[in-house]
Amino acid sequence: MRIVVAGVCVSGKTTLVKSLRELGIDAHNVAQEHSVVKNLWNHKNPDILVVLDAHMPAIRQRRIVPWGEERLAVQRGRLCDAYEHADLYIQTDELSKDDIVQSVLEHIGRI
Repeated sequence: MRIVVAGVCVSGKTTLVKSLRELGIDAHNVAQEHSVVKNLWNHKNPDILVVLDAHMPAIRQRRIVPWGEERLAVQRGRLCDAYEHADLYIQTDELSKDDIVQSVLEHIGRI
C-alpha cells in the first residue's frame, strides 16, 4: 500500500512521511503546493492520499517563514485537486506528530 502526503508548507508532510516509513509503510511526500500541475500527487500512484493543512499561527509557531496568508492561499489553490480527492484530510494545527500518525494508522485500519 502506497500513501502519498500532500499539503501546505509546514503542515507536517515530511515529519509524517518519515514516521510512516519508520513503521515500514510505503509513504511519499509530494510538493503539490509548489506545482501548477494540478494532479501532481497522482503521479505517485497512491492507494491513499492524505492531505495535511495548517493555518498561519501554527505555521509560524513551527518555523520562521518569510511569507504570509497570500502565499498560503496560493498553496491551497494549487492543492484544490488533492483536497477534492483526499482519502484523509487532517487539520494539523492542534495535533502532535503522534496524533497525526495515529490518524493515518486508524484510517488504514478502516480500509
